[in-house]
Amino acid sequence: MIPFNKPLLSGREVEYIIDAVRSGKISGNGIFTQKCQAFFENKYGLKKCLLTTSCTDALEMCAMLADLKSGDEVIVPSFAYVSTALAFVRQGAKIVFADSRKDHPGIDEDKIELLISPATKAIVPVHYAGVSCDMDKIMALSKKYNLIVIEDAAQSVDSYYKSRPLGSIGHLATFSFHETKNIISGEGGLLVINDDQYINRSKIIWEKGTNRAEFLKGEVDKYEWVDIGSSFLPSEITSAYLWAQLESIDQIQEKRKHIWNLYYTELIDWAEKNTIKLPEIPSYATNNGHMFYIVCNDHDQRLYLTEKLKKSDILAVFHYQSLHKSKYYKDKHDGRPLPFSDYYSDCLLRLPFYFELEDSDVKRICSVLKSVFNDNGK
Repeated sequence: MIPFNKPLLSGREVEYIIDAVRSGKISGNGIFTQKCQAFFENKYGLKKCLLTTSCTDALEMCAMLADLKSGDEVIVPSFAYVSTALAFVRQGAKIVFADSRKDHPGIDEDKIELLISPATKAIVPVHYAGVSCDMDKIMALSKKYNLIVIEDAAQSVDSYYKSRPLGSIGHLATFSFHETKNIISGEGGLLVINDDQYINRSKIIWEKGTNRAEFLKGEVDKYEWVDIGSSFLPSEITSAYLWAQLESIDQIQEKRKHIWNLYYTELIDWAEKNTIKLPEIPSYATNNGHMFYIVCNDHDQRLYLTEKLKKSDILAVFHYQSLHKSKYYKDKHDGRPLPFSDYYSDCLLRLPFYFELEDSDVKRICSVLKSVFNDNGK
């Protein structure tokens, strides 16, 4: 069986976890946490980074920092993971769902302005598959309407927009280190603060709403509860695993991009012949080798291909269901059709993708796909 995903053990994860345990401190914000945060700040020029237990937690911190209240509106793509919307719903915000682009599952930047109202507080672009949204357009809207931009860069480690690292452009940003991502720690995330006005409060929210950071620096004489917050820090064990991955980031990225390019080379002629779409990378974006997907002509064709792959011991999976049609939120949606979100929900199929995938595995997967239409498939 070729699985869809296989978590990577790059080499020194266990060694560093043992080091963390032997250090006598395995709670959050120890040496490995600080090394990981400094890595992102130094390598990608991110202003302030705080590790979190998940990208969901990082998004929830963003919702708190945005000071959202009941009635505030947040623009979110419907074709996204539930956390992208849930984090803001929990703070009382109304979600205004945006459609995807015709040529890419990411948010349609040209339709965002039509969704802005006096109640709009933030825009949350998702860099789907690590491919950047058009951030110039989004930041121009932010400036025009005084909106907070929160980059959901969960899949976007080591990816760029016009030479700028993703996560460095919006006021706030989040990353994921879930086991399905390029760089992993099992669970785990990162909050990025690029706007100075949010830095001090982010540390308080991160530390359960207390002034612990200021207290430890001797800047205040009492350690007390001063704001909202929660327990967002990961343990040193999680951070130690992540540090081993970050030490190998260049090797990991090189291999993943190789896998992506091999898929594309093997499938491009087959896809054109059968009007199946392969991923498109806009001229302003880079490809970080996070995911390789195909977009089928319809739901039935996707099901057919999925079953053919499964019979050959290959696990391919679909992705998000449109959030505006979800059981929880469909009655709260304003009723607008979002045809491209539904299109990707029905037709997008993700192929196996992980560091240890060999060239022979990729060619085997592609061979099964290329044989399907010789089999009188739909």
